[in-house]
Amino acid sequence: MLELARVTAESGWIPPRPIIFLFNGAEELFMLGAHGFMKTHKWRDSIGASINVEASGTSGPDLLCQSGPGSWPSQLYAESAVYPMAHSAVQDVFAVIPGDTDYRIFSHDHGNIPSLDIIFLLGGYYYHTSYDTLDKLLPGIMQARGDNLLSILKAFTNSSKLLNAREREYLEATTNDYKDERAIFFDYLSWFIIFYSRRVALVLHSIPIVIFLVMPFLLHFWDSRSRSCFATFYDFVKGLLFHAAGTILAIIFPVILATVRLFFSSYAMNWFARPYLAYLMFVPTSLVGLLIPRTVWRCTPTSQDVSVINKLEALSEEARFWGAFGFYACVTSAYLVAGLGGGFLTFIVLVSMLPAWIFFSLSVKSYDHLQSPRPAVFYVIPLIPCLTYSVYFSGFVIQFLIEKMGMIGFLPPPYGYYVTDVVVAAAIGVATGLCVGPLIPVCSHWLARFSILQLLLHVSVLALALSSQCFPYSNLAPKRVVFQHTLVTTDANRIVNSSYGFAVLDSNSLSFLFKYAPEVAKGLYTGKELSFETADMSSRETWLGSFPVSLLFSQTLKFPARSDGIFKHYRYFPHLSIHKPHTISSDRSRRVYLEFSLGDLEEVWVTILNITGPLSSWSFADNILPDPEIVDGGPPSYMLRLSGTTQANWTFWLEQF
Repeated sequence: MLELARVTAESGWIPPRPIIFLFNGAEELFMLGAHGFMKTHKWRDSIGASINVEASGTSGPDLLCQSGPGSWPSQLYAESAVYPMAHSAVQDVFAVIPGDTDYRIFSHDHGNIPSLDIIFLLGGYYYHTSYDTLDKLLPGIMQARGDNLLSILKAFTNSSKLLNAREREYLEATTNDYKDERAIFFDYLSWFIIFYSRRVALVLHSIPIVIFLVMPFLLHFWDSRSRSCFATFYDFVKGLLFHAAGTILAIIFPVILATVRLFFSSYAMNWFARPYLAYLMFVPTSLVGLLIPRTVWRCTPTSQDVSVINKLEALSEEARFWGAFGFYACVTSAYLVAGLGGGFLTFIVLVSMLPAWIFFSLSVKSYDHLQSPRPAVFYVIPLIPCLTYSVYFSGFVIQFLIEKMGMIGFLPPPYGYYVTDVVVAAAIGVATGLCVGPLIPVCSHWLARFSILQLLLHVSVLALALSSQCFPYSNLAPKRVVFQHTLVTTDANRIVNSSYGFAVLDSNSLSFLFKYAPEVAKGLYTGKELSFETADMSSRETWLGSFPVSLLFSQTLKFPARSDGIFKHYRYFPHLSIHKPHTISSDRSRRVYLEFSLGDLEEVWVTILNITGPLSSWSFADNILPDPEIVDGGPPSYMLRLSGTTQANWTFWLEQF
């Protein structure tokens, strides 16, 4: 951002609108800087648009993950980005990703400002670790980001759609032009970007399902003597169900393999440092799942009464193709009805399948032989751009997912141990279905042979055996742990208890850590043999100070810590005191006035108050109480974050009926 500001100032270009370069602090501590700006700064209502420059890794392509409200920010990005990379599908899943950005503060919570959220996604292994160094940046990636941002910045400042807060409110109240319409956008290999509005998507994405429903009638019209309209439609539906079954099996088989492996393995995530192991294990089994319905199809005759073998084979091929087409059309329509932006993934497949089928049909007529490989080749060629994109998109998503598996937390046993492997296996199954599924209607004749299925299973078993010898972690893919020093104090200068809390952030538990890193166990040695049955467990309330990240911690251990040297650095600890006498209102609610002091702490990013007990109101957040956290059936806890200078004390009130 500093370089972008320098180039803007020295290039001679005079922006038509003022540009604010906002450097927010405490973003990782739940967007406190952005929140403070939008709640208190005098410029907050003058902002017409925002571009959030974010990272969820150390490098990788610049991905436009979120855009809105309205569709014009993403349209402007599509028109101006030098190296575009954007997927509206990411907005569909961003809510379930364990992370958040300042984009939410500006575009949704407090500003309703049209915004872009541009994020580095790869390099999650090193993100927020000591390995996050400059040499981890991909060559040219910062230059590409700078070129993109400068071009987008110029486009935004020249846009006639920039409105301040008051103008946006007026436009929203008086017209229907200002609404949160989620557009469809995606790049093709970062070469160019395709953008169209939701209104256009309503038409385009509805066409495939119409074609699927109308095609039996058209085929009957062209060949009414040998075709029954309803029998043809029945065959198409059967083909749809078979293709859906193959896609589901393509997900289930890798999940079963991942689960079975964990029954016999001493650790999860063996693919974490070596992602190719995940592909070797799960792609072949996923292909087996895709191909099994094709072997069953041979035992199910078509509904057409045809005695000529070649004609029967042609009708079977036709039913499988239109069944697959109908399946992808249904998925596209489901995305459309749900108001999501990921329907373009299957829509691209559908657009490619139609010319592929035309080429295939013409080739069959020319060579008059379905068993010849030439028609299959003619079918595959038009699908190459689509399949290339599917591999590109799926590979990017899976790599991002694998890197993030080291940060999702240790979920409660016994099922938490299986989560990461199952998630990666299922994702690879979905990706395999997306990348190979369009080939199945025609090419499964060559692939669904016993020898090939056997070979695929052998590859999976071999990869399974190979992976069992591979340790999950390396210097380039380290294991993440959390170490917390907890002091329980009373008054301002008395320590009641001092302890260390120790937790891990992935499926391999603390017992795994102590087994393979005995020096850690030795450093925490408490004078008795470490046993998870007898060790002190750190309660979840201890970790609520890092809410909501505390949800990532389960089965954490607590070790005693000495507190002798603490008073050498701090005479006074953070403490609460009565600010002034309490009051009782006419409705009998009691209001308590408190003052919070940080004591002698010199550097504090953020102070988190965990206020436990029933409340009816408080003086924070415009007097709005958040949803309480309840741990193990206990009283409600309200989490509050404060930031500011350590010299300042906070005064506030709490109210209770």
